[in-house]
Amino acid sequence: MPNVLSGLETPAAVIDVARMQRNIQRMQQRMEGFGVRLRPHVKTSKCLQVIDAQISAGASGVTVSTLKEAEHCFAAGITDILYAVAMAPGKLPQALALKRMGCKLSIITDSIAGARAIVAFAGGQGEVLDVWIEVDSDGHRSGIKYDDNLLLDVAQTLHDGGMQLVGVMTHAGSSYELNDAEALQRLAEQERYQCISAAERIRAAGLTCPEVSIGSTPTALSAADLEGVTEVRAGVYVFFDLVMHNVGVCQTDELALSVLTTVIGHQLEKGWVITDSGWMAMSRDRGTQRQQQDFAYGQVCHEDGQWIDGALLRSANQEHGIVTLQTPADSDLTVLFPIGSHLRILPNHACATGAQFPHYHALDANGETHIWSRLHGW
Repeated sequence: MPNVLSGLETPAAVIDVARMQRNIQRMQQRMEGFGVRLRPHVKTSKCLQVIDAQISAGASGVTVSTLKEAEHCFAAGITDILYAVAMAPGKLPQALALKRMGCKLSIITDSIAGARAIVAFAGGQGEVLDVWIEVDSDGHRSGIKYDDNLLLDVAQTLHDGGMQLVGVMTHAGSSYELNDAEALQRLAEQERYQCISAAERIRAAGLTCPEVSIGSTPTALSAADLEGVTEVRAGVYVFFDLVMHNVGVCQTDELALSVLTTVIGHQLEKGWVITDSGWMAMSRDRGTQRQQQDFAYGQVCHEDGQWIDGALLRSANQEHGIVTLQTPADSDLTVLFPIGSHLRILPNHACATGAQFPHYHALDANGETHIWSRLHGW
């Protein structure tokens, strides 16, 4: 079979489509086993072909991180979209325009000020917007604590203002900091319990709150119980990455995204191989630096994807990557890795690395590559 990667300009983002499809099936089947809806977070791939594969496997609706993603998804025929970033008042006209075109767009808030801005804008336009309240289930980022009275105040503000309170949602992002199966399962239960408890408090106050949405790849793959949850939003599972490998929710043969790079030089006295994959290709993300195994800027593999033990993209400048290897001192790096040869680098964070490229080269099971463009903009 001809090596189609050899003809690509580098650096290039490469998707192993077979691995991606297995990852999609793994998450979809797990959620179906729990009887919950999977609404994938598409910020990882930002790619319509990947999103289509997720929906074809059974996913229902999508989660987006930008309204521009929402616009692209809607133009592609996806109507059920959750914009999962606290709504900035200045972006409400953009959201309303989507709704008026027929998009079933829902937005989120986690503050009185945010709720009031939504009510004031929508009321002034004679519109009802679908709104979720974000719950902070682990102190990781934004949201309202499930037992905080602010939760009820925000819910009441939305209700009194005529908005449709869809439900509560949360993201246990601190799961990225764990690497123990029992700890992950405990956090998954904490995420579930606190989010459904928030919904129950709102319902007890006489307000409707039909949906409970949770989501992170580690907790989705670690949960023992999802009773009371109506949907799960996970994203990075579609590609996985070295951070997820360190967390313990994927194996090396499930990492579906890599960066194809060319050897452009050597520093023999230092034991370095120089590549054209600097931080402009890999991103600045050093997420594994805080984990039990630090992969520097990425794990180095042969062009065919075979892992090279001890080979790391140790440091990176804008367009230069420096690979270090655990090879015998008398090894001739110019023979092992000649100038012009290719390597593949597995990234720390698939979302960040993917964002460096305008498109992917999707490598299918037949050894053919296809150009899959990425979505851009806010």
